[in-house]
Amino acid sequence: MKPIARIFALTATLALGLAACAEPAGEAPAATMDAAVTEGAWTLDPATSRLGYVSIKAGEIAENNAFETLSGTIAADGTAQVDIDLASVSTGVDIRNERMREIFFQVVDNPSAVVTAKLDPAAFAGLAVGQSLARPLKATLSLKGVEQAFETEVLVTRTADDRVTVVPTAPVIITTDMFELTDELGELRALAELPSITPAVPVTFMLAFTRS
Repeated sequence: MKPIARIFALTATLALGLAACAEPAGEAPAATMDAAVTEGAWTLDPATSRLGYVSIKAGEIAENNAFETLSGTIAADGTAQVDIDLASVSTGVDIRNERMREIFFQVVDNPSAVVTAKLDPAAFAGLAVGQSLARPLKATLSLKGVEQAFETEVLVTRTADDRVTVVPTAPVIITTDMFELTDELGELRALAELPSITPAVPVTFMLAFTRS
């Protein structure tokens, strides 16, 4: 029972950043490279992508959590979207998963969180296989009818001609009040009979995109 919502935004944000960096390497002229960057779409690889966060209860007990189902695309024009299946939240405890789905996220009415961003593929022109580039990234997260803009820094690595990965340069801290989830967090705390659940969580992720 944790403020998982914040985690999505950051993760998705990173994912978007990694897709943007997928630009073909080689000795081609700059004009050719820029054209290649925008050629085709990119798809999130769910098998090798991860989005997780750490929750803290009773002031000192830290627990790992994750979302097990992610999807996303980056269009040739740089329009990026990452979807987080809120029902796929995994806390390691079945009853806690149920409460997160039913009370915190209310997945019947809010099945997913969506991160969107507009990227500039040309900014990554010339990134060769094995090279990394740190870039600031702005994105918007939509969760339970609330939208929040996020800004972070991600490290984009081109691992193959048609594959990129993205990770944050530091954990991203998210709080429940950003998405009006303070009351839901309080309900989870009461059901679990805990003295406290920390309303801020550090979010980490590793996202991979492949060219379609």
